[in-house]
Amino acid sequence: MQATQSSPLMDLAVEQPSKALPQCVGGLVLAAGAGRRMGYRPKCLLQLEGLSLLERQLQALSLAGVTPLGVVLGHHAGRILQEGVLSRWAAQAVLNPCPDEGHVSSLRMGLQAMPLGLDAVLVALADQPLITVSSIQAVLQAFAQRPAGTQLLQPFVEGLPGNPVVFSTSVMAQILTGDTLLGVRQWQQANPDAVYRWATPDAHFRLDVDNEQDRQQFEKLTGHSLRWPDDLNFQP
Repeated sequence: MQATQSSPLMDLAVEQPSKALPQCVGGLVLAAGAGRRMGYRPKCLLQLEGLSLLERQLQALSLAGVTPLGVVLGHHAGRILQEGVLSRWAAQAVLNPCPDEGHVSSLRMGLQAMPLGLDAVLVALADQPLITVSSIQAVLQAFAQRPAGTQLLQPFVEGLPGNPVVFSTSVMAQILTGDTLLGVRQWQQANPDAVYRWATPDAHFRLDVDNEQDRQQFEKLTGHSLRWPDDLNFQP
């Protein structure tokens, strides 16, 4: 978890882009982890102002025009589906039967479920509490204005990488036809000249919640609490 700047927790304003955005951007949210550092609880169900982090991500993506949406589930899939969040935002559940194989495994499962005809794919994490509609719009606008020859955008805050990332369907195809260990990070390492390291002062792209210390630090930084649903509110 990184320090953040003060800003509204949810900005529902939809800005008009200054350059045409990709017409069809699919969205993928990775939420298959065990939450080991959170006492084996699904981090994406932490609630901020009454909405789970997963719902906040799906809301931001949907209102920014990202569609279709997919959510990769693994550990805690049943409990997450019980919330009804995916159906509310017309998101497809993609089950990773081997979530302990890590992010690359979940990414590839999700990309395989993406339909044909997309212009780009945006991959988000389910534990970033301050990603808003404006955040997603800014990423998509930066991708539309990316330097010639680049195919993947990752936000960088003070020289450090953040999320979400967005990339062309050519990158998606290369990942899916490559080695099973090939994910976004490995593709970037193999194709550094095709990566747009988009510099932004918005620290929200770096802020996530991995453990209880992060959750407490978030409250100190923002004055807002991240709370567990009643059935998950226990001391690990």
